[in-house]
Amino acid sequence: MRRVCLTLPTHRACTGTISAIAEEAGYGAREFGVEVHLLILDSSPAPVLAEHRKAVAALVAQPGVTVHHLDEDEQRAFLSEVTARSGASRPDRLLELMLPSRVSYGACTNRAFLIAQALGCTSVHRRDSDSRYQHADGEPVFPLHQELTYLGQRADDVRKSATRSKLPPGSGDRRVAVAGGSFVGEMSVDVAEIRDLDPDTYGELVGLSLPEGSPAIWRDHLIDASFRGAGNGTFDGDHATLAPISPMRVDMCNVALDHEVYRRVPLPPATDTIGTDYFLLHLTHDARLPGLQHNRHIVNFHTEERRTDAGFLAYQVRFAKFLLAKAYLNAVYARTTAAGDALLDAKGRIRASAVAGFVRDSVDLDRTDVARRLDVIDRAYRRLGGRYTTVADTLADRRSRLLDEARDDMADFAHLMDHWEALTGASAEAGLAVTR
Repeated sequence: MRRVCLTLPTHRACTGTISAIAEEAGYGAREFGVEVHLLILDSSPAPVLAEHRKAVAALVAQPGVTVHHLDEDEQRAFLSEVTARSGASRPDRLLELMLPSRVSYGACTNRAFLIAQALGCTSVHRRDSDSRYQHADGEPVFPLHQELTYLGQRADDVRKSATRSKLPPGSGDRRVAVAGGSFVGEMSVDVAEIRDLDPDTYGELVGLSLPEGSPAIWRDHLIDASFRGAGNGTFDGDHATLAPISPMRVDMCNVALDHEVYRRVPLPPATDTIGTDYFLLHLTHDARLPGLQHNRHIVNFHTEERRTDAGFLAYQVRFAKFLLAKAYLNAVYARTTAAGDALLDAKGRIRASAVAGFVRDSVDLDRTDVARRLDVIDRAYRRLGGRYTTVADTLADRRSRLLDEARDDMADFAHLMDHWEALTGASAEAGLAVTR
């Protein structure tokens, strides 16, 4: 029986999301006859973790659904075994990259990838704790429906069932590597206030995320579309496009990846940096692998913690670190775009060694551009004034460290990539005890 991993990484209170995602898991098992492993990776503080344990214990058992709720100690025990089995000379370093002490959007998803390997799953389907499902005719609109319909299927075999097909010539024999939708509701990044306060400053900041030298009209369009998802529309029936998926068109709270992708290449394990978990979406797009873009968009909302002074500061620092990281990531994406089909081997699978080489080369990028970006960010936040001045002061105090971290994060990513296939193989050997 086909096994899939529906995962919810969290570090905040989300009992409602746990109940909702369990309902989605049951839907997938019931409607598609698959074995769904619901994996909750919990990094929450002790009181919140205890509430999550109660919520999981209260879930009604469903045929075909197995629930795994792992706190950080349980995750660490699994990862310690896997890193030891991998044969790495420094398993402690790999363990730190897999389970860092700070927030890492890539590392939490990498842990899901390894555990999915241990469970024998053929795909990972990710949701986030700050999102809900849309409803139509009184029923939740589950993205899992489209993901399970298309993911892993030969593109030519499912071409006719899609609303549209824009597959590149010669890619029909390849398997659908990624399926994703976007979100409706609040912007995915906390920059709406910046846009309202000063549209020009907003454009300057968001523009730092785009490739250098982009035509002005194209840049203006991307700046306007960034972080806005699918707007505020409502679900009006399924529409699905079969094509390489642009990372701009999907959100990581609403995405699924085939195991042939994530068992070869991980996500950047950068800490306190938003957006780095989109790396595999860029990679599958640039390699021209078939994807399925659907309109079962998830409802995004901002938690109360992000509205506090501490939450605001933490998130703005993560945004600033993302803009610094993009200096390196854009250099990698330029090369993956140019490589195109050459990123794939004769069997249509991503050549991890080629990607690792691009990442490793980016570490030697001239830091002048990275420093210039930090100067632009500093001036922008000071121009905004108010609590954004505190962000600017924080970035200024950490300037040297931030520049070092942007470079070191890419070196860490290259190191993880060098060991990744050994880690995924060791995970498959280690397995994971069923928890419910």
